[in-house]
Amino acid sequence: MRCITVLLVALTAMTAATQCSGKETLFVETKEQRDKRMAWWREARFGLFIHWGVYSVPAGKWDGKDVPSVGEWIMNVGKIPVADYAKLPGQFNPANYDAEAWVKLAREAGMKYIVITSKHHDGFAMFHSKASPYNVYDATPFKRDPLAELAAACRKYDMKLGFYYSQAQDWHHPGGAASGGHWDPAQDGSMDDYIRDIAAPQVKEILTNYGPIAIMWWDTPVDMNKERADMLAPLMKLQPGIIVNNRLGYYDGDFGTPEQEIPAQGLDTDWETCMTMNDTWGYKSADNNWKSTTTLVHNLIDIVSKGGNYLLNVGPTSLGEIPAPSVERLKEIGAWMKVNGEAIYGAGRGPIADLGFDGRCTTKGNKLYVFVFNWPEGGIELTGIASIESASFLDGGELARYKVQCEAGRGNVYTILPPAKRDPIATVIELTYAEAPKH
Repeated sequence: MRCITVLLVALTAMTAATQCSGKETLFVETKEQRDKRMAWWREARFGLFIHWGVYSVPAGKWDGKDVPSVGEWIMNVGKIPVADYAKLPGQFNPANYDAEAWVKLAREAGMKYIVITSKHHDGFAMFHSKASPYNVYDATPFKRDPLAELAAACRKYDMKLGFYYSQAQDWHHPGGAASGGHWDPAQDGSMDDYIRDIAAPQVKEILTNYGPIAIMWWDTPVDMNKERADMLAPLMKLQPGIIVNNRLGYYDGDFGTPEQEIPAQGLDTDWETCMTMNDTWGYKSADNNWKSTTTLVHNLIDIVSKGGNYLLNVGPTSLGEIPAPSVERLKEIGAWMKVNGEAIYGAGRGPIADLGFDGRCTTKGNKLYVFVFNWPEGGIELTGIASIESASFLDGGELARYKVQCEAGRGNVYTILPPAKRDPIATVIELTYAEAPKH
């Protein structure tokens, strides 16, 4: 994920830049079939990313020293020998893990889907895998399958579930790829054998035993080629209707994956920006550089106004707890979404590229939603748009003070004065038209 060293930054740029640029598509289907398959994802707009693994035990430190990387990359950046890192599962016992609490928190935040790391680059499976004993059930004192519990909770609370799986990089099993190359002879081996004997069987396990699976989220296709991708791609048939990101390698995916950034103009395909709340994906105890709730909501609005989805990350601790600052922000986001979510769910690009004030807009059907981050003293002006049938604030505040002017060359000009009570994050105005606003 987001990387601090030059090497990891380059890798992130490589994976993020492959916005559906492979040689072949994964699915052969008509536009209508694709639209039907993607419909729920385009409606959802907001999801929870969970990076959780045994890297939460060292929490960014090794031998008492900070390792300059994001939490989940500590083994690679610290060049930790396989045998030494493999001692961590013995210390991993997340007794406070509560799958239902996690799903309820995501729901409270207004999120519609969850993507969790089933295996990250360190090679440790967070589910009960028969393909390798290096997994949370067989190698830890926890002796439970957290992904099975999460899948059950998602089914109970009608939450879509997706799995992240590191198909190429694996720093534990011989033959797995490693960004920057292997640093321990124990990692050497045949990558073809690794894909065939570890990766493909594990992907088959998660797509068979934990369904329904809505999303398959691959990552960093280091050394992937068509032959290796062909051992994995056919497994998608195990979950009809599954949506797949663009990081498998060789094949195009269903959506682009800009990481830690929001494209200035959006993308020409379906896309999803994944971001952290602080600076790390996996838990790192020293990272307290938390983004404000206002920044997080503004990111969500900005992304949706450009036609994308927002996958916002949490990194639980080794005890199975989502850090308190993350919980606090998710609940605050949820309070804003409870009032204003209809301007997010199922909404897309607005027809006004430059609003002329600090804000964004989205459209849905015959409605235009205008998000005002900071109100100019004289109110806001909306120009060059068709006649409005009605206007209101989503928070129920009275919008009786708006006027319409007609100016030569500018068409209709709507001036909306600030409400008496302004939302400290973003005030949302709903404008209704006779027909859908044109882009």
